[in-house]
Amino acid sequence: MSHLYLDESLELSGIASGESVELSGDEARHAVTVSRVRAGEQIAIGNGRGILVRGLVSSTGARELSLEVQDVLVEEPPARRITLVQALAKGDRDELAVQAATELGVDAIVPWAASRSVSRWEGPKAEKGRQRWTTIVREAVKQSIRSWLPPVDQLATTAELPARLAGVRMLLLEPTASTPLTAVRDDGRDVAIVVGPEGGIAPAELERLVAAGAEKVRLGASVLRTSTAGPAAIAVLNASLGRW
Repeated sequence: MSHLYLDESLELSGIASGESVELSGDEARHAVTVSRVRAGEQIAIGNGRGILVRGLVSSTGARELSLEVQDVLVEEPPARRITLVQALAKGDRDELAVQAATELGVDAIVPWAASRSVSRWEGPKAEKGRQRWTTIVREAVKQSIRSWLPPVDQLATTAELPARLAGVRMLLLEPTASTPLTAVRDDGRDVAIVVGPEGGIAPAELERLVAAGAEKVRLGASVLRTSTAGPAAIAVLNASLGRW
């Protein structure tokens, strides 16, 4: 299986082996004109909400294609959801984190305006930045052939994080923490990994978030970049939570 295309309007009702599913619009145009998908090739179409339809392309047009269904996969959401709270960072480091986290199975993403974030999303730039991350997530889902499309939340300040993550276990990645992430055990709650910017999470922010119930944890003895810390933590949690 080399290609996945997304159609959020796709519903399970009426889809069965041997039936046809149609893909149209920009997604079909990209498949046909950019990816050069042709009749006889095997692809998948998903709705980003747990449904993947796999089969052979039976016909193509300029902005449409037909898929003869071979099988349908319905994947339930994980028992424990993982959210990445990613601080805005300079260059493309935050975007690299979002891309890798999506490929590794993160369930939701919250952009965070940390006090040490060099990059700033202000005014109209906040929605533009969120849409940019949403596009990155969408492409990473297609590349990794995931059945669930993680949402990208609105930009959050430090003061807003506790309420935004109410009922979720917040794990703050902090190199000086005494507790390794590998020692964290499932306590029945969904988990949020909080990753600071290049300079790390400021002491005042650490204090504020810990007072709100967050836990400081570390990843090994080395200090990872903001672009790699979140994905590394997600990999650890995937194993410890039985998702892998």
